[in-house]
Parts: sequence; structure tokens; C-alpha cells
Amino acid sequence: MTEPAILVENLKKEFRIRHLGGGKKFTYGTLAETLSDGMTNLFRRVRGLEPLNQVRWEQFTALDDVSFDVEEGEVIGMVGRNGAGKSTALKILSRIMEPTGGRIVLNGRVASLLEVGTGFHPELTGRENIYMNGAVLGMSRREIAGKFDEIVEFAGVDRFLDTPVKRYSSGMTVRLAFAVAAHLEPEILLVDEVLAVGDAAFQKKCLGKMGDVASSEGRTIIFVSHSMPAIQRLCTKGLFLEQGQVAYFGEVEEAVRRYLSTGASGGEQGDDLLAGLKEHEVPDSAIKRCMILNADGLPCPELRLGEPFSIYVEIQARRDFADLALTLSIDTANQIRVVTLKNHDIGYPLKVNAGE
Repeated sequence: MTEPAILVENLKKEFRIRHLGGGKKFTYGTLAETLSDGMTNLFRRVRGLEPLNQVRWEQFTALDDVSFDVEEGEVIGMVGRNGAGKSTALKILSRIMEPTGGRIVLNGRVASLLEVGTGFHPELTGRENIYMNGAVLGMSRREIAGKFDEIVEFAGVDRFLDTPVKRYSSGMTVRLAFAVAAHLEPEILLVDEVLAVGDAAFQKKCLGKMGDVASSEGRTIIFVSHSMPAIQRLCTKGLFLEQGQVAYFGEVEEAVRRYLSTGASGGEQGDDLLAGLKEHEVPDSAIKRCMILNADGLPCPELRLGEPFSIYVEIQARRDFADLALTLSIDTANQIRVVTLKNHDIGYPLKVNAGE
């Protein structure tokens, strides 16, 4: 049985957070204020009193008993809210940060793209940084030279190869950084949400390259993103982190569904829908019920991705309406309008009689 490319067992990471006591926010004061506070605290200590604005420390657990393993050639989509521990996990896997507890086993060379300019020296040129990054990954000069033209063409920075990276824009920097990480053939590639910096065309190019690297070259990838379509398109498994713990690890569709369902209302089905609909009622009519129905026609609080559904609306009228206009709009969680449907546009007249 082959060993997994990545093995994480009982991973834990804690941080110490500084707080300033006494109800005073931490600010940089003047020299006179510092001397005054120091003398005040000295006299308070002599009198056996607690010093003012005493610094205290809080232990914060960013990752708590995280365990998972990734087989060679798998593409893992890591999802979760901001602060769930995704970036911390990648930094530990990249050996940028030491864990508090647990162990990690990595079988292969690791390349990471965690933020703009990761591993680049700002004073060196683009050409020099390509060779430096390749050397850090353990590649020979000949191996780097063999991939050099592909890297430059992919990044599109050939005119600025001999310009120091500090003069690059953030978009140029991330293009070159991704090109180096993807083309220098690491066995394990770690990619954070940094691709959001690039323009739409380059993001599409990067996603295509990651798909090629995973499918044809058999590389192992951990991809962190808030773009669920990209996660579903690229990844073979999903890892859902919640409050520093593994909430789910398995099928990518299920991981995305659980992530998107976090924070959903747990109240009676239809309450939230009615709250928005009642604002648009017309005189002499009222919307009594509004429910989302699954493929079996049963009310459901949530839907799986790709599952067919219907929306049931119950209207009560105090007079006859020969033709009511009903408009339905569906927005994403980011308040982006996906579709707007009107009963007239689909050839469905709506007739309501009083009392019904």
C-alpha cells in the first residue's frame, strides 16, 4: 500500500493574543504619558494594588485536532468561513509556521502560493526570482532552464524579466508566482485564495493549468477558495473547516453544501421568504405562504446542488383579480441576482378569486 502524499494527524495550533486591561484601548502614547503611567503603577504596586492597564494574554486555538490524509494525485478543495483556520493549515503544511501539536508527513516537494509574492525577493529581478524559487524547490539549474520559456510565456511578463519585482504590480507578481509554482513540477501544490488578485482571463488560465497539472501530471493539490464553482470544477474531494476543526472531509459536493448551509436560518420553512415578499403586496391581496419544495413536492429547508425544486406561493385576495403579476428573483449568498422570472413572461396567467 502506497503512502499518502499528505498525512495530517491531530494537528493543533495555538496563538497568544495580547489584551490591555483597565478598559483602555491599546494606543501608542507620548513619552510623558508613558512616564506618568509608569510612576502611577510603581506607587500602586507599593500599596499592593493591581497596576493600571496591565497586559494579559489569551490563548487562542486556530486549529484543534485536525486530521486528514491526501492520496497522490488528489485535488482537495478546502472551504470554510474567514477565520476557520484554512490559511493557518496551509502555512503549517508549507513549513512557514510550526504547529503546537500533532504531526505532518509530506511525501514530495512542496510549492506554495499563499499570498502575493510568496518566496520572491523584491530586490531581485523576475528572471533571478525564477531561478531562486526553482533552487528552493530542489531543482537543478538545467531543470529550471528547461521550463523557463514556458513560465515566462504563461506569466506574460517577458518585457519586465530584468526589472526588480518590487516594481511589479500585484497582478504581475501573482502571475509570475503562480507560473513558477505550477511549472517547476512540485509533487504537492498548495494554493490559497491569492488567485483572486489576477484578472478574469488570468484566473481562467490558472484554473485550467491547475486542472492539467492534477489530471495529466498526477500532482497533489490543496486549493483554498471562496469560489464554489472553481472548487466543484477542480477538486476531487472537499475539506470543510469550521472553528478550527474538520467539520466534513469527503465528497466535494457535500462539503460545498455543508459550507453554504452554515448560518442558514433554522426557523420554520418559509418565514424568511415571507418577510421579503410581504413588502411587495398589492392592495386587497396578501401572500399567506411561500415554500421551497424538493423534487418530491415536499417542503425542505435546504437543497442539494443540482437538485430540482419548485416554489409554492399561496395568495389570499379580498376581491377578484383577473390577472395578477407575480415576479420571482433568485439571488446568491453574495446578493448577486441570478435570475428573474415573471408569470407573464412564461405564459402563465394568474387568476385569483376573492376569499381563495
